[in-house]
Amino acid sequence: MRMPRALFVLIVAAAVAACSNPGLRDLEAPGPGPDEFSVLPVKPLTQPQDYAFLPAPTPGGANLTDPNPNADAVAALGGNAAALNPNAAVPSSDAALVTASSRYGVSPDARQVVEADDAAFRKRRGRWTGLRLFPVDRYGQVYEKQSIDPFAETEAARRAGIETPSSPPGE
Repeated sequence: MRMPRALFVLIVAAAVAACSNPGLRDLEAPGPGPDEFSVLPVKPLTQPQDYAFLPAPTPGGANLTDPNPNADAVAALGGNAAALNPNAAVPSSDAALVTASSRYGVSPDARQVVEADDAAFRKRRGRWTGLRLFPVDRYGQVYEKQSIDPFAETEAARRAGIETPSSPPGE
């Protein structure tokens, strides 16, 4: 008995639609709408103690009620928000850490070098990954050989006698 063409087309369309989930690595905006993460709540307005000693206005500059997410996060984690100033000196408590981490020299363009190396690696490894009929996880394809299996690592640590916390069951 021959399957009707309409049923075949419907099955193929359903199969193609099932392959269209890019997962969490699709970081593109879903449309032209607003970005809800770009809206930050401002701090509440407070009344100054003395109106005679107000700071001079700074048009286009920072305001006391403007949010500063980086400083807020550092302060919430118990750090010193004043240390975020790039011109500030390294605190004496961190001097040994800075000395140890820069013992082989500091490259001022480290981020650009890593970005260029990563782009070259992805281009070299992902040369044939663009030839697919259905959308695939290109990131996962390129870095698949460098990924670590957490379940295998946990089992290896347990066999070596290292206490490990419980983890979700394997796939």
